[in-house]
This record gives sequence, C-alpha cells and structure tokens, in this order.
Amino acid sequence: GGVVLTTYGTLRSSAAELAEVGWGLVVADEAQHVKNSRSATARALRTVPAEARVALTGTPLENNLSELWALLDWTTPGLLGPLKTFRARHARAVEGGEDPEATERLARLVRPFLLRRRKSDPGIVPELPPKTETEHPVALSREQASLYEAVVRETLAQIEQAAGIERRGLVMKLLTSLKQICNHPAQYLREGPEAGAARAGRSGKLAVLDELLGAILAEGSSVLVFTQYVAMARMLSAHLAARGVDCRLLHGGTPVARREEMVEEFQAGSVPVFLLSLKAAGTGLNLTRAAHVVHYDRWWNPAVEEQATDRAYRIGQTHPVQVHRLLTEGTVEDRIAGLLAAKRELADAVLGGGEAALTELTDAELADLVALRRQP
Repeated sequence: GGVVLTTYGTLRSSAAELAEVGWGLVVADEAQHVKNSRSATARALRTVPAEARVALTGTPLENNLSELWALLDWTTPGLLGPLKTFRARHARAVEGGEDPEATERLARLVRPFLLRRRKSDPGIVPELPPKTETEHPVALSREQASLYEAVVRETLAQIEQAAGIERRGLVMKLLTSLKQICNHPAQYLREGPEAGAARAGRSGKLAVLDELLGAILAEGSSVLVFTQYVAMARMLSAHLAARGVDCRLLHGGTPVARREEMVEEFQAGSVPVFLLSLKAAGTGLNLTRAAHVVHYDRWWNPAVEEQATDRAYRIGQTHPVQVHRLLTEGTVEDRIAGLLAAKRELADAVLGGGEAALTELTDAELADLVALRRQP
C-alpha cells in the first residue's frame, strides 16, 4: 500500500511501468489537461488500470462538450457512449440551443457523477472575505476606432466569399484581431513592447489601467493583472517599467524555478504588480497577497476567468478582493460580455461555448456582433 504522486509528463514517459500496477484509485488533478481524449496525456492515462478514478478540475468545459465527454469517459466509461454518438445525441442540441430541454436531459445524466464545490457553498463562505466585481467601460482611442472599423469592413468582405474551414478561420482571425485592437493598436500592428510604452496614449484601455493601478498602489495594495496574450503582457511590463512601477511577468515560457521565485517575491510584498498570462497562471498558484485582480481582456469562457481570479480569492485570503474587468464600449468585447451574462444559467449547468461556436454565426449575425457601436 502507499500513495504515488507524479506529473503528467512523467505519466507520458512512464506509462508502461505505471500500467503494470493494479491501482486502487487514480486521481487526475487539474484534469483539464486530459480534456482532449486524443492527446498523448489522455491516452497514457487510460492505460493505467484502477478500481476507481476521480477527475479534479475547476474548468470541466473550456470550449465544447466533447471535453466533458473526455473526462467522464475516463472516470465512468460508457456513461455517455462513444464520442460520435454523444455529439449526435446531446452535444449538438445543447450547444446549438435549438432544444430547450437538451441541457436539462444531459445535466440529469451526468449530475450523479459530479461533485461540485463552489465558493458560495455553506461552510466555505465564512472562511472567505467579500469579493466585489466591477466592469470598467473603456472608450476606444481615435486610432483604435479607425483600425477596428477597417478590419471589420475588410474581413467581413472576405468572409462573405468564403465557406467551410476557410470561413471559420477568417472568423477566428477577425475576433482575435478585434480583441488585440481593443487592447492596444501596437499589439495588433506587432510593433513590440517598446513602441507601446512610448505611445501609451493610443489605447483607451491602457489609460484606464494606468488610472486603476495608480489608485491601487496609492493605497498600498498588491494587484494581479491577467491578459490572454503574452505579447500584451510584455508590452504592459515595458510600459510599467517606463513609469517606474516594479512588476513581475509570468507566462508559459517562464522556467519553473523563476516562476517559484517570482511568486515568493510577490507574496512577500516586495513587488506590488504581477502580470500573468491567463492560461499559464490560471491554475496552481497561491497569490493571496493580492487584494485586486484586473482582467485586461476578456476570455470567452467565464470559468477560465474565475479560475484566474481564484489565484487571489481562495482559502487563506484575509483581505476583501476586488475584481476589475476592462471592457471597450460598443465593441465585440462589450457584446461578448453580454452573451456571457445571458448564458450564466447554461454555464452553471456545466456548459461552455467558447470562440468556436461563434464561427457558426451567419454573415448577418457576425456583422452585428463585431460592428462598432458609437457611444452617445
């Protein structure tokens, strides 16, 4: 008897040795790492025999229901049938929204096999301080508005002439371009961090962040700033350095030793601002020094954002936590925030749409989604 702890990397390289043992229980922590059933990690995990299996994750869905199928097909084989059958019987109806009862049918099927723990649950709330969430409306600069409208006009014209995978690719490119323009023109134009730092007035969002950080630092607080783009994080790092603000930057390429060192520096209070890429820092970090969390740009799945916020809002936090979301007014960011709010009930039923669902919009629906709405 005994307990063996290992990493997913070691699992992949030592799957044959692990498969020779008859395990009583296999637990997959941060199980979103095996959400793709065809990945090498997921295939290796399936070769390890166990009398019982448990998957632990805060994001059972990030993009589509196939990810939920992958987790449950490992923990409870056969429950949802083959992936092709699951897609035809459940996923299309739920994700498409054409059958209002489809979500409830799927929820009834999987609910007995899910143990959900939320911060709002009795017994957890008393251990956590209050959390306040604020959306900060941001006006685009003149340069941002001009770039935004030009990209919408040119790309929609291309989309009208495209079909199939080419059209989906153009839609994804359009959404990415618009989000980058909303962040800072220099990010979309790939001008590099130095250019962005030198001409910070080009971005309405960066100007609001400057004001916000000024107020936070003046009160002696610490702050986490999340962005989904490493390039934008580097730009923010250069910009803050030019202003004399001490900060650290963590992204997927940060070595493990340096990552741990930066976390210790932040937790000790020697660095007030921690810049983090959303995917690299969404899990596995304890950053309770922060009383503020800023989401510089929006991720399409609220569960991913919440996991990032939970780096600060977690057991051990003693300060009230303020969450700030920067939203450019009248843009696709604004509309996506509305869609996420309207679909909270679906997300609560373990459903996530993600960017991919937007590629299936009609030309007219897409044009309405991305059109720049001038503010009065």
